[in-house]
Amino acid sequence: MDADTSGWNRTLREQWEVHWKHQVRARLDGLTDEEYFWSPVPDAWSVRPRGTSAAPVQAGSGDFTIDFAFPQPVPAPFTTIAWRLGHVIVGVLAARNAAHFGAPAASYDTWEYAGRAAGALDQLDGQIERWLAGVSALGEAGLGARVGDKEPYPEASMADLVLHIHRELIHHLSEVCLLRDLHLHLRPRVERPLP
Repeated sequence: MDADTSGWNRTLREQWEVHWKHQVRARLDGLTDEEYFWSPVPDAWSVRPRGTSAAPVQAGSGDFTIDFAFPQPVPAPFTTIAWRLGHVIVGVLAARNAAHFGAPAASYDTWEYAGRAAGALDQLDGQIERWLAGVSALGEAGLGARVGDKEPYPEASMADLVLHIHRELIHHLSEVCLLRDLHLHLRPRVERPLP
């Protein structure tokens, strides 16, 4: 095997790529706006049109904002697919892509949150593509570099960060898939005529 097909960098990338390509991404296909905004409980945090939220903090720079509070309430509010995707896109990926891989600056306050499911999936696809390209460009040696003051644990290695981000992606996108399953099974089914 040559350097491009073996080693820890490939192993770390494959950890996420295999899960993304063979388990998660297909489960997100066809996500509807109804599912994106659906809340099975009252007062869930979500992404909402600007000015319509009752959350203590409404972050975002565009027509839609994401609900937050600092400190976070206990217990934490339930969150919709829209909120969970916003968290993954911005807090998990875009902020890291900006800090480590030359992407434009990104934060919860400055992000333009998607007002439609398709837009959120486009943002997610773009951030994942950028993340994987950045991780690949680290090579083997870059995985041992310290993350520095761009992260809460500056002495951690880039390999530690990659593992953390992949855990976050697996965790939160599995929640999104579960919410889609709940939506399917809890919402009344529309009877379709047989072909």
